Amino acid sequence: MNLSTHVLDATTGQPAVGIAVTLSLAGVVIAADVTDDDGRIAALGTDLAAGVYRLRFDTAAYFAAHSITGFYPEVLITFDITDAASHFHVPLLLSPYAYSTYRGS
Repeated sequence: MNLSTHVLDATTGQPAVGIAVTLSLAGVVIAADVTDDDGRIAALGTDLAAGVYRLRFDTAAYFAAHSITGFYPEVLITFDITDAASHFHVPLLLSPYAYSTYRGS
């Protein structure tokens, strides 16, 4: 199983560059990276087994770097992988006072 993510700054309509993201399983960080110039991390986790995972996005540092007062210092997305043979894409749409996510393709 392969996991990817991307972050879009919904306020500007631009990719959110430089957001630190960690992937954890059972409370243990198993991968970490930073969003690229397109706001993406193409392969945050590979060869992942079935289980309940958590993505943590460090939004406080991103907002501070852009002189933005944000309400959410971090975004945690918890999801359950039952089919380890599939590719999973977990996007984040971010603004200072709201966020949303969905299972992408």
